[in-house]
Amino acid sequence: MLQCRDLTVRIGRKKQTILDEASADFQPGTMNAIIGPSGCGKTTLVKAMLGILPSTGRVYYDGRKIASPKELVGQVGFTPQFTIAHKPLTVREVLAYALKLNVRSAQLRRERLEWVLQTIGLNEHQEKKVGSLSGGQLRRLGLGLELTNNPACMVCDEVTSGLDPTSEDHILGLLRNLVQEQNKTFLCIIHNLAKLDQFDCVTVVHHGHVIFQGHLSALLEYFGIVDALQLYGLLHSQPLEHWTGLWAEYGGVQDLGEGDHSNVSRIERPMLLAQFMTLSFRRLRLFFRDFGQIFLTMAITFGFPCLVVIFALDGLPQLQGTALQPTGNLLETMQDTGRYRMEAAKTASLVTSLIMFQVILLTLMGSNTGAREIASERDLYEKERLNGLRPTAYALSKIFFTTLIAAGQGIWMMFFVKQICGFPGSFLPQGIALAMTCLAMTAVCLGISSMVGSSEKASLLSVYLVGFQLPLSGVVLALPEQLVWLTRPFISAYWGWAGYLQSIKETRFWDAFREMDEGFVASPELAAGVLAIHIMVGFVLVFLGCQRRGWR
Repeated sequence: MLQCRDLTVRIGRKKQTILDEASADFQPGTMNAIIGPSGCGKTTLVKAMLGILPSTGRVYYDGRKIASPKELVGQVGFTPQFTIAHKPLTVREVLAYALKLNVRSAQLRRERLEWVLQTIGLNEHQEKKVGSLSGGQLRRLGLGLELTNNPACMVCDEVTSGLDPTSEDHILGLLRNLVQEQNKTFLCIIHNLAKLDQFDCVTVVHHGHVIFQGHLSALLEYFGIVDALQLYGLLHSQPLEHWTGLWAEYGGVQDLGEGDHSNVSRIERPMLLAQFMTLSFRRLRLFFRDFGQIFLTMAITFGFPCLVVIFALDGLPQLQGTALQPTGNLLETMQDTGRYRMEAAKTASLVTSLIMFQVILLTLMGSNTGAREIASERDLYEKERLNGLRPTAYALSKIFFTTLIAAGQGIWMMFFVKQICGFPGSFLPQGIALAMTCLAMTAVCLGISSMVGSSEKASLLSVYLVGFQLPLSGVVLALPEQLVWLTRPFISAYWGWAGYLQSIKETRFWDAFREMDEGFVASPELAAGVLAIHIMVGFVLVFLGCQRRGWR
């Protein structure tokens, strides 16, 4: 069924070998236990066979050499140690979404959903949320997620780890039933050596080498022990070379030759648009199920504009007074009295500060929206990708969801502050400037989220990025001219500020600002163009990050 020959995995800059020319056979319609001391390479072996980890060597399925992990989609399933599913969803919803991502036929999806629920014994618990399931139920759900693809072979990474003896027996009994009734093949990484009698074949891995494969009785005879519990102590009593040499003398695993991979069957998947729609609807459902996320999003969406208004309260009479005076009278009167420059400086400082305050808060909103969106569910994405999810569909669904939030936050900031503070100018350019500012930071932070290894690291990098916005914008703090133009192209806060400020060019606020500062202010078109580049760079990072492998 599934075989590997001379499989080698090296990691790190020094190319440390953690799997060394491992060869193994797993026959169809059997339960196979993969055992070995902690850190010996058991999980590395199965992940290398599935293409999750880069490796050298050969992998075969049904006697045909596999050239790409894509050829195993739908053929081989992978159940990780911990069930990967969204906790706010119910058991039925989790399985239904998995089927929508993997199966095109609606009729087949309905039939398979009922079959999976019945097979894994969760029919009575189908309306329970994943977060409320017991350990044994979570393991059953993990198996059920793989059965939505109905693969002939399934790899289970410590599927019984941490369970009580009764739950462990139930899981192994479920696997045995699937072997007998569906002729499925299971590769199970286990730690409980007392359960080896429930498996048809045992594979022993030691220091990255496969040093034995055979029935339990053959294992006991081969190692000269009367109980499998004695195995690990015996392994540590001799150097690795002793065991690899003994296995080579015994005959090891026979070579299969190069084989042929041209006829490996491919599973028909839903189209990209269908996967995108499924992921988008699931993300919206998760958002409205997560009251913590709703509260945080609403708090910053409605709370941050209120902060701007609070800081503007003392200056509102000054703003309104400046706005109501005709330009000619204002200039003549204030220039003649010597008060104009003082009032212009105060007004300009207030206007620029309020605009900058809005864009800085919007970059913080964008950071909050994008920073954890992909990194926090990376393992789930990799798991669904292994089952046939297209990276492009996933990336587009994340871009769609975060764009909705970012655009809404930017437009609401503009509308609320404009109405309360009485900022003049057109709604459209101001809304575009603020929405693009928020979206630019959201896109870049979403790109960071797709590229880094953890949500904590993504959040930290995004916070640093927001922290650099204000001083490096060159607007509020005086910077050397060379440093301003070295950093300004990368600072979305400046371009949002400039785009908004240019929208009030025909008002008295602009006159007040120009009286204080005659420096360069980007045009609305240039500001929008640079922000668009920021957005596109962020989206490109998202697509690149979703294409690479990111299992943790």
